Amino acid sequence: MTPKHRIALAATVAGVALLGALGYVVPPVLAVTAQAAARPAADTIARGRYLIRTSGCNDCHTAGFAMSDGKVPEKDWLTGDALGWQGPWGTTYAPNLRLYFRTLDEDSWVKVAKAREFRPPMPGPSLRAMTDDDLRAIYRYARALGPAGGAAPAYAPPGQKVAGPVVVFPAPPK
Repeated sequence: MTPKHRIALAATVAGVALLGALGYVVPPVLAVTAQAAARPAADTIARGRYLIRTSGCNDCHTAGFAMSDGKVPEKDWLTGDALGWQGPWGTTYAPNLRLYFRTLDEDSWVKVAKAREFRPPMPGPSLRAMTDDDLRAIYRYARALGPAGGAAPAYAPPGQKVAGPVVVFPAPPK
């Protein structure tokens, strides 16, 4: 939902509430429609939370998540990790999605997710296979968590030394 649509929705819901408070008889269909219109935002955020939990996003983008069998408080989810993933492509790090999603709007995120070629171990094919609605739900959930944490280390090209722990991948078979 765009900011313009959110404002229109808020104005509609407030208008219906005000009419009711002033004693006007609000047609039930209008009241129900205004309430239902407010629900999708919460439903979409809940869907995003579900997708984050079940699609493996936390495994890399939440420090300690995989190693603790998911016992990381939700307030710490998606804040990135300093654990590097090293292979023939260099060394990659799972970025802090809560900060990353503050740098682009929802439509830009959908475009990035659908078109970008990601370095391993990011499962680009899985991300590109998601529906636009699923990608929007993930974006909205991460934004709803609010900013937290710091930036993950920057990508290091092949052969460049890095500080900190890494998971080393073998070269792909020829």
